[in-house]
Amino acid sequence: MTASTLRRPPTAGSDFAELNRRVSALDLMRRRPVYYVLRLTLVGLLAAGSWTAFFLVGSSWWTLAVAAVLAVAFAQLALVAHDLAHRQVFRTKGPSAIAGRVAGNLGVGMSYGWWMEKHTRHHNNPNHDDLDPDVAPEVLIWASESALGRRGLAAFVTRHQAGLFFPLLTLLGLDLKISSLKAIRAGTVKRPGLEIGLLIVHAAAYFSALFIVLSPLQALAFMVVHQALFGVYLGMTFAPNHKGMPHPTGDEDYLRKQVLTSRNVRGGWFVDVALGGLNYQIEHHLFPAMPSVNLRKAQPIVQQYCAEIGVPYEQTGLIESYRQALRHLHEVGAPLREARSSR
Repeated sequence: MTASTLRRPPTAGSDFAELNRRVSALDLMRRRPVYYVLRLTLVGLLAAGSWTAFFLVGSSWWTLAVAAVLAVAFAQLALVAHDLAHRQVFRTKGPSAIAGRVAGNLGVGMSYGWWMEKHTRHHNNPNHDDLDPDVAPEVLIWASESALGRRGLAAFVTRHQAGLFFPLLTLLGLDLKISSLKAIRAGTVKRPGLEIGLLIVHAAAYFSALFIVLSPLQALAFMVVHQALFGVYLGMTFAPNHKGMPHPTGDEDYLRKQVLTSRNVRGGWFVDVALGGLNYQIEHHLFPAMPSVNLRKAQPIVQQYCAEIGVPYEQTGLIESYRQALRHLHEVGAPLREARSSR
């Protein structure tokens, strides 16, 4: 498995070829160095400013407000790592990997190599029950068939997973770290020595700062608030994209496989910034190497073309996107709720 699909989609299929021709006519695949210099600078300043505020506030319960701001900084670093993995920032692999490990491993404490391999499989087969790791049956279940046979705590979670969705997102930051370490231990990550070394540096700096500056109780509270809010924010940037959308068989052509499984979120500049451009999920999946700032320009072209060829194009507001995802989770858990009530 390679990461090629993160940056270069296949051109087979007459429908996508025509769409690609229309988008290419506007030169929307070109790099946007000025935009990314500005974005990387602002995100870097947000992270540096958050840590500066942490040290200035010192041993005080007001530091929990800093934890909330730092959670936003961590999520924005992760979104930058996403663009780096797709080679939207740099054209070549080397600089993308270096910057990605700085943002992911060193900045967030997440293995960039593990996430990139996982995200590649997602882009290859979005929402496919067997091939997309993002819908694999784990704590949450996205297909009713996967819910059958669950017992005990797992069954309880599935029955109530719609209500538990946002509370469970508070554990996402921890899950990213555990999954990163598992992948490095399993040998599925390139440059494992470098990856684990950067993760150790991140952890050492993070825990040293917390337990040197704060009292033990304040440090624990800071960690809980920071990691929980980071998980919720990051999860909320990805949840609207595919959750509750159709699950394909794998026989669809490239255009339909990407469009039918994705959902766009309407909104202005605030939504663009908050979701890192992932609110244009359909365009992103069709053109993964397109700089996120160009996706807004590609959106009307893609939407119009989908209307011409009769392919449904899903676009909704942010709140409605969460409603649809939660409704789907609730429906998936219905068989277990019915089985319990019939006892």
